[in-house]
Amino acid sequence: MSSERVGAYQNIQRQSLNPREVEAMALTKAALLLEEAKKDPGNYEIFAQALRFNHLLWTIIQADIVDAENTLPPEIKANVMSLSLFVDKQTAKALTEGTPELLTTLININRNVAEGLRVTPSAPAETAAPAPAPALAAAAPDGAPKVKMNTSA
Repeated sequence: MSSERVGAYQNIQRQSLNPREVEAMALTKAALLLEEAKKDPGNYEIFAQALRFNHLLWTIIQADIVDAENTLPPEIKANVMSLSLFVDKQTAKALTEGTPELLTTLININRNVAEGLRVTPSAPAETAAPAPAPALAAAAPDGAPKVKMNTSA
């Protein structure tokens, strides 16, 4: 398959996805890049490239959280911002130390957030109480802030 066809397919796929799916895919891609880097820690170029991609992704998430048009509830914004600051610190530590084990935390965070984004929000019944948002707390790695995901945004 030619690169033009692949590019066209990817463009159509992006246009048909909702923002939550796109974010989940980006986080999954970052996790996969980090996993590949973890397999070959001696290749610092791939190691640093994976961390830079992940850092860029979380920088975009931070920018979205502080955007005045972002309609997430303040508590969710604060939780996501706290998590993104933790990711920043963990990324700097991993780049400085070059230790592949430090990538595990970032991989787990990305996978858990992506999984939360893939949960399809259901329309609440008029008389039913809203279901509690799933928490990533149970899967949060040691030292990572505990974040509640809002599946209705």
